[in-house]
Amino acid sequence: QVQVVESGGGSVQVGGSLRLSCTASGYTFSRLTMAWFRQAPGKEREGVATAGVGTFTKYSDSVKGRFTISKDNAKNTLYLQMSSLKPEDTGMYYCAANARAYFSSGALPLRPPEFDSWGQGTQVTVSS
Repeated sequence: QVQVVESGGGSVQVGGSLRLSCTASGYTFSRLTMAWFRQAPGKEREGVATAGVGTFTKYSDSVKGRFTISKDNAKNTLYLQMSSLKPEDTGMYYCAANARAYFSSGALPLRPPEFDSWGQGTQVTVSS
């Protein structure tokens, strides 16, 4: 089925930026709905942002205005550009995908049960 691999994590100072990448294979990339999730130790996995088929996007309130999700269909790659990073952004970031279509930004999923293909995660650490 769909194989998902994340990369680009690392350590950064408060206020800094990072760009995460996620490649997906095994399905027509442009037809995938893809999302970023994150999980800190002892905390529940939370949705960060979703990119649907086309240009629809959805963000959690905690990252809106600071993070940008985008897809490059020519490279089969999903990106998460993270700026103005805060310590609370620290966590393991996961890329996820499903092969379902949504017809508005508001309809895009941002909960783990709504995705069936997952990467292994890439660590992001933000420190002061």
